[in-house]
Amino acid sequence: MRILLVEDTRDVGEAIIGRLSRIGHAVDWEVDGAAGMEVLSRTSYDLVILDVMLPGLDGFSLLAQLRARGSTTPVLILTARSRVEDRVDALDIGADDYLVKPFDFRELEARVRALIRRNGGEATNLLRCGDISIDRLTRMVRVGDCEVHLKRRELTLLEILSSRPGRVFGKDELLDRMFGHDEAPGPNAVELYIGRLRRKIEGARAQIVTVRGFGYQMVIDGPA
Repeated sequence: MRILLVEDTRDVGEAIIGRLSRIGHAVDWEVDGAAGMEVLSRTSYDLVILDVMLPGLDGFSLLAQLRARGSTTPVLILTARSRVEDRVDALDIGADDYLVKPFDFRELEARVRALIRRNGGEATNLLRCGDISIDRLTRMVRVGDCEVHLKRRELTLLEILSSRPGRVFGKDELLDRMFGHDEAPGPNAVELYIGRLRRKIEGARAQIVTVRGFGYQMVIDGPA
């Protein structure tokens, strides 16, 4: 999914991006709170990972402004502050979760999965669409009983489409959610990945349908 990281410690930021990118997320990174707020004013994200001690605008102020604008984007706070009062303040301002530094990256990944799952109204890491199943923990995909091997962005695309069967996703929206803002995909990138994904899930009881002039949707054949 598309994630914004606002973190001014370079080694922490690089490590987070490396871990989340490897499991299929598109991550944008800002090191300044004011810059993070500006990006959030024009770009939609599935999750924000937010440090507290930031130049320009601190994390709590950014979060308060975000919620004042009516945004419901899940926010995970990262901070070295471990006092109960700090955690209570963050949650009361509108944070969805709170992780104290230093942390184990396995816990960070688990919390990211939980927040994205919760935001999508799902109770487990297993996403089903027709006879396609996606395990968000192991990144394993099956069509029926057969395992299907997908590359990172193919899996991201399948996860986006399968999470909302029947919904039409426009090309620009898919580009935004599959690639970070510092990446430059080719003009036919979405069509390329759609074509590859269709071939790999051929025969499934859920198929990617082109809605001409609008985009793509996942359509389930028969009972889900």
